Amino acid sequence: MKIILLLNLCANVVAQHFILARVKRRRLCFDLLQSYLADFASNRTSSNPLVLHGRHFGRTVFAMCNYPALLTAGILRLEELRDSSIEDYPADVRREHRVFMELIDSYPGLLDHLTNGEEEDIIHLGELMGKGASGARGDDTKTLKSAVLEWLVPRGQALIPPLSRNIKSDRGFNHEVTGALLCPAGLDWSNAETKQSLKSGETAVRGDQWPMFLYAGYVYDPEDPWTGLLKSEILVFGFKHVFTSPSSVDKEPKATRSGNAYLHGMKSVTQGSLAYIATQIRFSLSSSSIFSRTDTVTDSENFYHSILDLLEDPDESKEVVDLMTWWTRRIFPNSSSSQRCISKNSTLSKIREKRAVLQERAAMGTT
Repeated sequence: MKIILLLNLCANVVAQHFILARVKRRRLCFDLLQSYLADFASNRTSSNPLVLHGRHFGRTVFAMCNYPALLTAGILRLEELRDSSIEDYPADVRREHRVFMELIDSYPGLLDHLTNGEEEDIIHLGELMGKGASGARGDDTKTLKSAVLEWLVPRGQALIPPLSRNIKSDRGFNHEVTGALLCPAGLDWSNAETKQSLKSGETAVRGDQWPMFLYAGYVYDPEDPWTGLLKSEILVFGFKHVFTSPSSVDKEPKATRSGNAYLHGMKSVTQGSLAYIATQIRFSLSSSSIFSRTDTVTDSENFYHSILDLLEDPDESKEVVDLMTWWTRRIFPNSSSSQRCISKNSTLSKIREKRAVLQERAAMGTT
């Protein structure tokens, strides 16, 4: 009898231990489980290869477009370009054509399907890809809405006043922390008049007025706007959450499932993916409840395009190359030897130095 009582006591203690542990882990696991279930549901209902490809393409190359229209216009433009140059077209058309070419290059056989298919077939292919892109955007919007709250203050500190994970009405300029992060660079959030003007909507913020959260340390240098731009900690957290798994936001990844980057063979940060994450973080901090390309309050599409405008500007190529290298080292530190720094005294550096000298002498000899 004593043995039975002892066993029952031990069983109760063990059960209580597991219950307490489960309660403590519940909040930590919430975002990971939510993201997992969203992706699981999407994969079950959207297993078409074109839908899955659209999910990744929208996240990494171009998110804000009508895919049926993109494919239809792209095929027609290929015919036109037989007698003209793409440089003759306006900037927005050139970008659209670049996106179209990246799309057909990224999916083997797609061009054949488009050129040999009927108009209805082209529209159907575009709808499948659009479904994937919008589905991925919706999944990321949903999981980042709650995850971003963990990144607003240093670990161990409480967010005051607290914010709901599911209701966004108190975010944006209605909260001290999110308001400071969304405040356009160049404006002083600590100024009472500025704060009230932003909160009331008297000062309308356009998408090309970039917020403070884009800057490292949330510090903006008006004399050198490139300093720290697109290098903030909250952007890095958001990128890891979407592309390498929610738990990889911590220093040591703990997720057992493969992240989106791994599943699609992604080994470097793209300009499109950086603009995408910046847009997602901006929306998650805002008080808007529904993500919409045509929303004039958040002006998300204008914001997304303005980031891409900078990253694709040839005159800013040096700064952009340095920025993308910085990002790839942060997210994929072991992805490619081309991204690693070469030791000054290494054999490889000596070989390259000698090659540079020989090339310089050869060039001088030909002039």
